[in-house]
Order: sequence, then C-alpha cells, then structure tokens
Amino acid sequence: MADIELKTPGFDPRFPNQNQTKHCWQSYVDYHKCINAKGEDFAPCKVFWRTYSSLCPVDWVEKWDTQREEGIFAGDINP
Repeated sequence: MADIELKTPGFDPRFPNQNQTKHCWQSYVDYHKCINAKGEDFAPCKVFWRTYSSLCPVDWVEKWDTQREEGIFAGDINP
C-alpha cells in the first residue's frame, strides 16, 4: 500500500479566525486565476488547489465549477 501524506493548509495571516470560509473562497479564486494566467501545469498554482480542496465543502466547489462553466461565477478569475 502506498504511503499517503495528508496535510492541512498552513496558517495564513490574512485569515486569522477559526471560520475559514473566506480562506476557502479566496483560494478557489486564486487557483483559477493562477491557472488562467500560467496553465494547469504551473506547480505554484497547486498550493491554492490543495488549500481550497481541504477547506471548501464539496458542494460549494461543485456549485462554483458549474457557475464558471455557465459564465455566471461571481469571482474575478481573469489573470
């Protein structure tokens, strides 16, 4: 069996409170902005992906993904 290393996102001083909703949202937006600017293979973008994947409920991510596909996502993800 392969060893799997699980990590939680590190502390981000922009989001000092226990409620991580804003951290989740900003990481999702930053990830998509990053891959739109640099491409999906750009390794630094993966930090944002790991963060939002860890913090955001799956339902939110699915909803935001659908909104992006439909062109009605509220966040600015243009580079």
